[in-house]
Amino acid sequence: MIYYRLVKKIYQIAAKKMCRKCQNFIAKGAKILDLGCGSGIISKEFQNYFGAELIGVDIVDRRVIDIPFQLVDGRNLPFPDHSFDVVLISYVLHHSLDPFSLLKEAKRVGEKIIIFEDLPEGFFSKMFCQIHRIFFDNLFQNPSKTSFKTEKEWGRLFANLQLNILAQKIIHIFPVKKILFVLNTRGS
Repeated sequence: MIYYRLVKKIYQIAAKKMCRKCQNFIAKGAKILDLGCGSGIISKEFQNYFGAELIGVDIVDRRVIDIPFQLVDGRNLPFPDHSFDVVLISYVLHHSLDPFSLLKEAKRVGEKIIIFEDLPEGFFSKMFCQIHRIFFDNLFQNPSKTSFKTEKEWGRLFANLQLNILAQKIIHIFPVKKILFVLNTRGS
């Protein structure tokens, strides 16, 4: 897709920063599932940075980077329980029709879940999220409507799924507030 080719360098720089933010939570050589891998740009950086065994999955193949990949239906993951050390979900859940079910599946197949999300908190962040929603839903003909959650809403969703927050950190403030969640799927 031309969009990803145009922004590839920006995504690579952002992905390197994301890897550094995760270095205390992902072991070298980890088995990683990139859930909603999109272009594969972020996946490839995580694969290289951590020397990981990685597979990307998505409901549509939009890869511009060659990574191991499998199409999924967005509801069920075709992997046995506890197949992955880490399930990476980077800026995907706000595009999901059913984030609860997606997280439930991530919990089933992974030992840890690492989530990066935008938060619609504050004037500029709310405005950015609204623009992002309109742009993404129209450019990619998103079948579900993009919906952003606040930090508290994410916390309630994680609690309902009995996902324990190992770490959470605001990683960027302006123009959009971004957060990193690291969740333990197997109790405290």
